[in-house]
Amino acid sequence: MVNDIKKTIAVLGSTGSIGTQALEVCAFHNITVEALSAQSSTDLLEEQARRFKVRYCAMSDITCARDLRIRLADTDIKVFEGENGILKMLEECRCDTVINSIIGGAGLLPTLKAIDCGKDIALANKETLVVAGELVMKRAKAKGVSLMPIDSEHCAIFQCLMNGKREEVSKLILTASGGPFFGMSEDELKDVTPEQALSHPTWKMGQKITIDSATLMNKCFEVIEAACLFCVPADKIDVLIHRESVVHSLVEYVDGALIAQMSLPDMKMCIQYAITYPNRAAGPLRRTELADIERLTFFKPDAKTFPALSLAPYVLGRAGVVPAMLDGANEEATSLFLRREIPFTNITKLVQETVYGAPDIGEPTLEQILNYRQEAKLTVRKSVNNH
Repeated sequence: MVNDIKKTIAVLGSTGSIGTQALEVCAFHNITVEALSAQSSTDLLEEQARRFKVRYCAMSDITCARDLRIRLADTDIKVFEGENGILKMLEECRCDTVINSIIGGAGLLPTLKAIDCGKDIALANKETLVVAGELVMKRAKAKGVSLMPIDSEHCAIFQCLMNGKREEVSKLILTASGGPFFGMSEDELKDVTPEQALSHPTWKMGQKITIDSATLMNKCFEVIEAACLFCVPADKIDVLIHRESVVHSLVEYVDGALIAQMSLPDMKMCIQYAITYPNRAAGPLRRTELADIERLTFFKPDAKTFPALSLAPYVLGRAGVVPAMLDGANEEATSLFLRREIPFTNITKLVQETVYGAPDIGEPTLEQILNYRQEAKLTVRKSVNNH
């Protein structure tokens, strides 16, 4: 068991749900935190910077960054500003591991910059692998960089795969909570509000990922992530609805054995494992008392009511810029729903329209990936404006 963790960490997106929990883990283990980043939560970032005595901070909102610089004038902390400022901070800081918990497509370039700088990645940003998974994995391999998943499902799969050889794997089974609308029909979903969609039954997450969970787009993303992380085709990845969120995922082996990873829903366990791997450590984690869990249930997803999940094999089959357009379209459609400009059921419909109209481009460059992701957002906006 690890007691003394000698690592230096940078936490990107430190004021969000994953970021704040990552700092709890770092505080428990007295891990050195050298750099932090946020978008616009100036008060909290200042508090974190002073508490952990970091050397660097970055804020993507330039006005907030300049305010933070004034607030921290009595310290030696260097403050970077703008989206490029986060990249410059990664170049300058000497951390060995970067926890990337930035929300949305903004997390891709920092992941690539950290890889180029030779820093190991603990990845909570789904969009990195959804948008440019093949490119990211190739670059990480070329640089000899470790990429550890923080998502509870992929962290679980990673651990379950240790129980056999890769050629002995029959399939990966990702579990999903089903979100707040499990069991509802499409007609019942037409009038749901953002407040209802943001009321997740088991996990406390940011707004976008909570809406993605409600549409099951989150699980579509996770199938794409799993295919990239574990080199498994889409037809060997299944999804089951598991309301209790205790079994985080499973691996089925060729002999029929099912290996599962179980724990109470607490992201600190995944964060800590990503930091301490290949070792384990006691930490600020709740213990799972099986006798207190009344039951564990599993259901097949309702593909008719929640069609987002069926996009995963389609997107993986076409590849190219299609995954980037999936992400861009979903980000824009989700934002429109949160602003009450479209109904909940139109989120997936708009994404489907955009993805089915995506061009076929083999082995796209990073520039093409980013351009088509932005094009997808514009396509969704135009579609809404035209109606």
